[in-house]
Amino acid sequence: MKKRQIINILNDLNIDKDKYIITGETALTIYGIIKECDYIFLMCSESIDNEFIKVINKTCNFELVHNFKVESLESLFAKEENKTLKRKIEDLILIKDNHHFENELYNKGYKLIAGTDEAGRGPLCGPVVAAAVILPHNYELSGLTDSKKLTEKQREKYFEIIKKDAISYSISIIDNKKIDEINILEASRLGMNTAVDSLKVKPDFIITDAMDLRRENSLGIIKGDAKSITIAAASVLAKVTRDHIMDEYDKIYPQYEYKKHKGYPTKRHLELLEKYGILDIYRTTYGPVKIIMEENNE
Repeated sequence: MKKRQIINILNDLNIDKDKYIITGETALTIYGIIKECDYIFLMCSESIDNEFIKVINKTCNFELVHNFKVESLESLFAKEENKTLKRKIEDLILIKDNHHFENELYNKGYKLIAGTDEAGRGPLCGPVVAAAVILPHNYELSGLTDSKKLTEKQREKYFEIIKKDAISYSISIIDNKKIDEINILEASRLGMNTAVDSLKVKPDFIITDAMDLRRENSLGIIKGDAKSITIAAASVLAKVTRDHIMDEYDKIYPQYEYKKHKGYPTKRHLELLEKYGILDIYRTTYGPVKIIMEENNE
């Protein structure tokens, strides 16, 4: 079925905007035409669609049109008792609307909203990097989401665009020594707060990816880097900056292959550690590093 045919079928349903959900095999096709069809608010992935089928079989409150299953969100929430599935639906809605939290804050009178995130909690070596960014009101950047879900090429592209478009941005680097001194959670919190405090423009409110900054006018959002465009932008700045640092380490210590694993505890990385030993850039409080140091009497 061609794109225009799909749009025509959906328009012929005469359903209210933002009140219906489409599931089924065609959902992924619909995703590509969302901006051309005002009537569709959310498309489910195929994995969650399998769970919806169980729900839909309990009711006839949907129409089947050319393999599109259309159901009222209101009726779905009213009858669904599975709280886990409900949460998944709510998450999907928020991910599709990645201005939700920003818009709520704008409506409360906040004008300059900073998003902050970190990269590098899990690696055995190198720094944890945090970034903070303030984007223009209603800023759009198609495809921007959690940096972990983007390719390296996409991250590099967004990295340059975000730096150019941001009202203000800042990047903070917390080295491995500080991580060992205060632990990775506190190092991440320190990095985020430092990045926020280093912004040349002072924000009215700060949103983070599930981190309590322990400061006024801030909010930690679970899966924030997927639900908020501002946090997503910060996640890209942090991730790309840290990757660049690890690439530099790769030039200095090519035998450790940092460009490939970025310091994460992959099987290959652990093999190289066993072979070449622990460098000064490693986090000595991390389990795998401690074990190898003990084995080598370091």
